[in-house]
Amino acid sequence: MAGMQVVSVNTARAEHFVATDGQSLASAIRKRARSGPVNVGPLGLDGDEQADPSVHGGLSKAVYAYPQEHYEFWTTVRGQAKVAGALQPGDCGENLTLAGLLESKVWIGDVLRFAGCELVVSEPRFPCFKFNAHMGFNQAAKLMAQSGWCGFYLAVRREGSIAAGEAFELLPGPREVGIVELFKAKMRK
Repeated sequence: MAGMQVVSVNTARAEHFVATDGQSLASAIRKRARSGPVNVGPLGLDGDEQADPSVHGGLSKAVYAYPQEHYEFWTTVRGQAKVAGALQPGDCGENLTLAGLLESKVWIGDVLRFAGCELVVSEPRFPCFKFNAHMGFNQAAKLMAQSGWCGFYLAVRREGSIAAGEAFELLPGPREVGIVELFKAKMRK
């Protein structure tokens, strides 16, 4: 596939924020863009945290990638829900905002080869109530489930570094389980 690129590399520390319903939450969903190369270790990007390691992070979910192509949809539905503020890369909680690679083209075991590291697709991201809180309206997780626009987690196959603006290639794995199919099957349960 031609034209695959890292739009943004995003990290965050866990922080407390107040959801639209007034609930206080701890989360590192508010990722922000980093400049220059960011080191990639077995548990993810330098400077990144997860507030709830029982559902985020670890070796199989070290890095979360999300397609930039979906941002226009989220901007539109947030506008319809009367949520103020523009979205920026990292606002869907992703470490890597990618262009040119949608979930429908990704399978468990595929490898994303960057100049300085290699990451292997491990599973889809399943949205929780914190996604609703961060997006500012209570239907966000439901819309992610209906669209299949979930992004995907990556395990680190070769440590190194990664930077915004770099191109990458997709090396097909066994191609037995697709991201969208797995996501929709688990979301139906």
